[in-house]
Order: sequence, then structure tokens, then C-alpha cells
Amino acid sequence: MAEETELPFATTSGGYCETTGVYRSLHHLTHLQRIPTVLSIHTASFILSHMPTHQSNPAIIDSASDTRVSYLELRHSALSLAAGLHHALGVCKGDIVLLLSPNTVLYPVMCLAVLAIGAILSPANPLNTAEELSKQIASSGSRLVISVPEEEHKFWSSGIPILLTKNDAEHRTELTVEELIRCCDPAEAPEAGVTQSHTAALLYSSGTTGTSKGVVLTHANLISTISLLRWTVQVKGSGSSGVHLDIIPMFHVYGLMFFGLGLFSLGATVVLLPKFDFHTMLKAVDRYKVTDIPAVPPVVLALSKVSQTTKAQYDLSSLRRVTSGAAPLSDEVMEGFRERFPDVEITQGYGLTESCGATSFTVKEEEVRYRPGSVGQLLPEFCAKVVDVESKLPLPPSRRGELWLKSPTVMKGYLDNEDATKETVVQKGWLRTGDLCYMDDDGFLYIVDRLKELIKYNGFQVAPAELEAIIQAHPEVLDAAVVPVADKETGQIPMAYVVRAIDSHLTEEQMMSFVAAKVAPYKKVRKVKFINSIPRSAAGKILRKQLLMPVSML
Repeated sequence: MAEETELPFATTSGGYCETTGVYRSLHHLTHLQRIPTVLSIHTASFILSHMPTHQSNPAIIDSASDTRVSYLELRHSALSLAAGLHHALGVCKGDIVLLLSPNTVLYPVMCLAVLAIGAILSPANPLNTAEELSKQIASSGSRLVISVPEEEHKFWSSGIPILLTKNDAEHRTELTVEELIRCCDPAEAPEAGVTQSHTAALLYSSGTTGTSKGVVLTHANLISTISLLRWTVQVKGSGSSGVHLDIIPMFHVYGLMFFGLGLFSLGATVVLLPKFDFHTMLKAVDRYKVTDIPAVPPVVLALSKVSQTTKAQYDLSSLRRVTSGAAPLSDEVMEGFRERFPDVEITQGYGLTESCGATSFTVKEEEVRYRPGSVGQLLPEFCAKVVDVESKLPLPPSRRGELWLKSPTVMKGYLDNEDATKETVVQKGWLRTGDLCYMDDDGFLYIVDRLKELIKYNGFQVAPAELEAIIQAHPEVLDAAVVPVADKETGQIPMAYVVRAIDSHLTEEQMMSFVAAKVAPYKKVRKVKFINSIPRSAAGKILRKQLLMPVSML
């Protein structure tokens, strides 16, 4: 662990050390929960060793077809596919396999199979174009593509082998994922031959503020994150009896670590929602008695504004917890959720691809009920610094700066990008997150916004997330995004893109007045444009670069 965690300096009750400027996690793993240090363990063997062999609850349920996969079937399918990939297609240790698929019952099977061989998993977004996928293939050096049939055309010019997930009317071939699972012997799955230090996954960052980069994650990173996920689920009491609804794409680090891999080490049931629809989600909660929804802010926002009429159409009494991650969630949205679902715990977590999806988590809702905007405390094994943007010196509680992290989940680096790696992983392993934050006296973390997304108005810094939270709280607003627009007098001004509710006649002037009444003068929204939807990544992050106007002065 980080050398700062081993120094015998005194810390405050919030875990802050004045001598080093380091915040240490206030949570600790028990002996049985400790992250394994045995080098020979790899991600697939770790998950399979914890996976129940006799489990009455299904591992996976597809809510669209009611297809159910038992834990015995999940294990058998993963090892059979591993055998097929190796013996039939020659996939070996260190080979990179690009996986392009929406969420299906096969997705966890494919992830486990690739990792069991010692190959490297490189998930991709099904919405990516052929050109974007070509760049990922070239960047990663992928050895094989596994794709759903409807996306195969995107790889026709790639020149590398393509394995389809299944046969269909237009693709009649025996060699598919389903065929390999059916015909191959799981006992013939090869030894992975890798250790925790080897690369396990290559995930491409969303690129919301710049060019997408390949994030190299080791087996140690994945095992550490899964161990911390096991801890969070266990302390919340939603282990093997939990039914978790998956509305997060598994190609994203959030979805991969929860639904593609981690939850199966706990014996939980994962209910898939192949295509998101709000009413379909509520129907799935009703039908499958869902207890937990790991969600993203747009989903929580929709839940916070659901009508009593809609809510009454479904039996949602099984729901116990909703956890929001991937992007900031405002206190106004959380309060709206609590009003409509008083018996459901609403909490936040924070992480990023470069930290393998982990950083902080709310253990109990009451811990943050009176801490608006907090994303919880650091997870076990984490250290943090809040660093002054200019001086790079560590800051004490309640001071804003860039969040730096150190933990066993921090990435190895960016693929073939030494300059970007050195800029991001600095000073003996500290990860610069690029997020503006502060910590309070009790060790609770508050994410203000991305440093690169702050709006510079007359020398003042304006956080888009703060304005978005205010706008989203308006009863006639469904969603909103705030971006900077160049201005010759002030440098930049905040501009809001707003999605109005159906039948709303909200005007630009009314929207600007609503915000102006709640913020300091320099934070006021100066322009408003009404649109049909806010562009977001699969994880719910606002894609501001798709909204930004030309840099030329107004």
C-alpha cells in the first residue's frame, strides 16, 4: 500500500494527517475480506472460487425473455467457451479480445471466458461507429473480435477474425459463441498462466473532455475492486439474497465490475434490462422483486419525478436501495427521490475508469442525509489528497482542489501513451483524477466538477454541475446541461440546454430568472436553449463537447 499509509503520523477523526496532507480511509477490511495478495490468483479464478456451486437463486435473468441462467450453468458456459476460444480459435495468454455486445446473459460468460484464458478483455460501445471501432482495434492490437450479428458489418474492413455470439437468418455458421459453449468440454479450459501483475482489461475512457485513451487494468486492479464491491454489498446486507437490476452497460467500468463480474462472486441475482425504458424498469422491479438498483443520475432524476399514478401501477415494495454513480447527483434530486420513495435508501458512490470504478461509497444513507452532495467516504485501502491546482500542495478539509488518489485499484497506465501516463499517475503512484473536490472534517468527499469543465466568468470559476442541479430541480424540467460559451467581455458565460416536460411552456427568461434567484450574480445562466434530449454517455455523463458552440466570440 502507499507509503503514506504506513507512516506513524496522527490523523484527525476524519482521517486527515496534517503532516502529510493525506486523507486515509476510515473503513477497514476484516481478515476474511482482505484483498488477496497471492500472485498466482487471477480475476476469473478469484470469481469462480467465490461463486456458489449449489445456489437456488439464478445468477442471471433476462427480463425481456425471462431466460434464466443458474450458477452451475454460468460456470460451465464460461469454462466451455474458454476451451473453445483457445483450442478452436487459438486465443492465448496476452491476446486482446474486443467484445462488442449489448447487455445479454452471454456477456458475463464471455468476460469470464476471456479472463480464464489469460487473455485481455477490451469491451467496446455498441453505439461506436466502424471508424471508432477501427481505431480501438488498431490502438489495442486486438487478436479477435466477438460481436453480436447485427454489428458484424462494422468490422468487415478490419481484417481480423470475428466470432459471432449466435446464428441468425443472415449469418449461418457453426462457429459461434453459443456453438462453442455447447460443444466444448469445460475440463479442457487452459490454465491462464497469468499473475495479478498481468494486464486483464483494456477499457477506453469515455473521452467526454478529450481524446479517448486505453486504460490498462491489471488482474490486481480488478480483484481489488471486486473485493471492495463484496465489502460494500456485505455491509449493506444485500449479498446472496440480493436481486440487482442491471441498467448499466457492461462495457463501461461501472457495469463491468458490478454486473459483468463482481456480483457473481457474491451469489447475487442479476436481472438484465437489455434496452432501457422507464416503465419497463419499474415492471422488472415488480416482477422479479428487485432489491437493488445501481443507477446513474438520469435514472434517479426520472424516479425523483415519477407521478403517484405511475408509481401505483407497480409493486415496488421489494426495492431497498438505489445507488447512483458515474456522474454527480445533486441533493435536490436526492430529496425528490426521498419524497417519492421514503422507504428506499438512496446513496452515491464515486469512481473513474482509471481507478477501476472504485473510490468512495456511502455505507449508510443517514451518514450523508445532512451532507448535501457528498459521495461518501473513501473505500478501504484508499488514500487521497486534495491538491491546490496552482501550487500542487495538499490542502486541509473544506478547501477545494484536485482530487489525487492512491489504492490497489489504480490503473497501470494508458496504453502506449507514456506522456499521458506520466501526467496522470505522478509522484510514486498518485492518480490525478482531474476532478475538483473537497473533503469535510469527517472524511466525506464532495465532487464539485471536472476541472476542465469549469466555466471562467470574469475570473470567477463556475461549476456546470451546480447550475445543472438547480435547473433540474425545476418542476417543468426533465434534464439539463450547462456549457461555456465564449464571450468577448467576460471570457466565458454559462449557457443552459434544457429539456422541458411535456406540455411545458417554460421560457428562456423564466428559466434564467429561476436560476438567478438561487445563485451569486457571476453564476447566472446567460443563455438558454430548449432541446429534446441531452447527449449523454452510456454511463450517464453529459457529453458537453457535443453541445459546445464554436469558439468564436459572440
